[in-house]
Amino acid sequence: MTPSFKDHFSNLAKTYATYRPQYPVELYTWLASISPSQQLVWDCACGTGQASLGLAEHFQQVIATDASAQQIAAAQAHPRIEWRVAPAEQSGLAAQSVDLITVAQALHWFDLTQFYAEAQRVLKPEGVLAVWTYGVLKIHQPAINALVQDFYTQVLGPYWPPERAIVETGYQALPFPFQELPVPAFSMQLAWNQAQLMGYLRSWSATERYIQAQGQDPVTRLEQQVASLWEDPACYLTEWPLAFRVGQNG
Repeated sequence: MTPSFKDHFSNLAKTYATYRPQYPVELYTWLASISPSQQLVWDCACGTGQASLGLAEHFQQVIATDASAQQIAAAQAHPRIEWRVAPAEQSGLAAQSVDLITVAQALHWFDLTQFYAEAQRVLKPEGVLAVWTYGVLKIHQPAINALVQDFYTQVLGPYWPPERAIVETGYQALPFPFQELPVPAFSMQLAWNQAQLMGYLRSWSATERYIQAQGQDPVTRLEQQVASLWEDPACYLTEWPLAFRVGQNG
């Protein structure tokens, strides 16, 4: 039986597709290098395809699935990507067909027992499961960064779902029944202007929950606070360290 889908992002699909940061290209090169071959990768809970598009540059075929039809509808067409609506726990993929499974910023939503069983079923011998997550961003402008950190913890704190705590610990407390591999250090680094930052904050599930509860957009007040500090059209370095669990199928 498939667990109920905790849908925090369908209403944000277009915002998510526009403003979510991209993962470093070096990550995809490394993932391809540790896979038994580069024939097929399953990008599970792909959202609007942030990782799927990068993987398509290194694998012959990407099957990208998400339980949200709205997220899949907002994804970008690509000749090597097949977009499917499917839950993480029931992929519809053939047994022992997949070289690599990726789960970017989504493992905390899964029924882990069912998902791990599905991953072990579809992976080839020595196939690889790679999951990663990132916590709150850091802006390399101290005054603006302080406002964003306060927004994350104080303004939105009550509106984050409980699974957010799993993200903040980098998945280290979760079970992971695979032979773990060492992972190089990777981080996302982007030079963002004010509009890009505010768009990203509006893609957070907690922002959407705040709006539903309070009837107003909490980012609007932050925009007003930041306006006097942001030297337009400046772009500030924005960084998200990535945390990984990567392992081989036995």
